[in-house]
Amino acid sequence: MIRLHKKKSELTADAIVNTIWVSTFLALVLTLPALGVFLGIYFTTSNLLVGAIVGFGLHFVALAFSDRISRFLTRLLS
Repeated sequence: MIRLHKKKSELTADAIVNTIWVSTFLALVLTLPALGVFLGIYFTTSNLLVGAIVGFGLHFVALAFSDRISRFLTRLLS
């Protein structure tokens, strides 16, 4: 049988709201620049492959720094 440890942790409404805002802003920071670069390259050069590669690369570079971005957003919104 699986036994789950019950920890007493009180989550306040402020902590939950802060978590939701940080998650939302992190999602925006990770997706919108890559999408903007992809669409910008696609509409200016009409080259879908180059836009996809550059946008995909930018997205993963942003993912590499997501821990730092998350900590910054948490400090900013706290």
